[in-house]
Amino acid sequence: MTILASNNVTKRFGGLVAVDQFDLDLQELSIHSIIGPNGAGKTTFFNCVTGFYPPEEGEIHFNGTSLKGMSPDRIAHLGIARTYQNIRLFSNMTAIENILVGQHPKLKASLIDAILHTPHYQKEEKEAHEEANRLVRFVGLVGLGDHLARNLPYGAQRRLEIARALASKPKLMLLDEPTAGMNPQESAEMMRFIRNLRDELEITILLIEHDMRVVMGISEIITVLDYGVKIAEGPPEEIQRNPRVIEAYLGRGAASGLGQNSI
Repeated sequence: MTILASNNVTKRFGGLVAVDQFDLDLQELSIHSIIGPNGAGKTTFFNCVTGFYPPEEGEIHFNGTSLKGMSPDRIAHLGIARTYQNIRLFSNMTAIENILVGQHPKLKASLIDAILHTPHYQKEEKEAHEEANRLVRFVGLVGLGDHLARNLPYGAQRRLEIARALASKPKLMLLDEPTAGMNPQESAEMMRFIRNLRDELEITILLIEHDMRVVMGISEIITVLDYGVKIAEGPPEEIQRNPRVIEAYLGRGAASGLGQNSI
């Protein structure tokens, strides 16, 4: 079953076509990667999905609902969450407080409830803290919930950003280079963690990643963009042998080795 479908999506910035008539069918509960050289349009597409950039052409549907014209908060409420290539935590807030912020799209108490501390508000606040603590445990940050985000190790900050995204209870998670800056051991741990997101929480994963060891090791389907155009799509073993993909990454005449390189 298709959970996210883009049809002929095009995004321009002046005379630059960042995404050009891009089609994507993302299957529910899959781990699907989008790869391509720098400037290929990968993050621009993520921004179109999440409502930060409106595409000039084409449409994106999530569970059959068109996202056209929707605000980012409305899209988040539907069940799409994301992380960023550059970590965007509230550095002067604790890990727990960051996760509580992520729950905002799902909270129902009004401002009046909060001011008056109504029973409804107190019940929701208690449940929100319980959920935040559960997510701290799930992402492996036990004992760090009261630490300021800026004081956490780099890998822990990455996990906290994912925990904050999970707080909105998404059906689809967009991960933008989750292993950026990690050593091989940290990357392997993140791969296992991403599989757990899908297997234990039943969340569909759409991934942008430059580390080809991660991409080839975790993806079921890979879509390749080059200058905003989809040039290939298929399982890892097929993409690894595709001459157009090898050329896009390594230059004309490159014969092999894509799977052994980090971009």
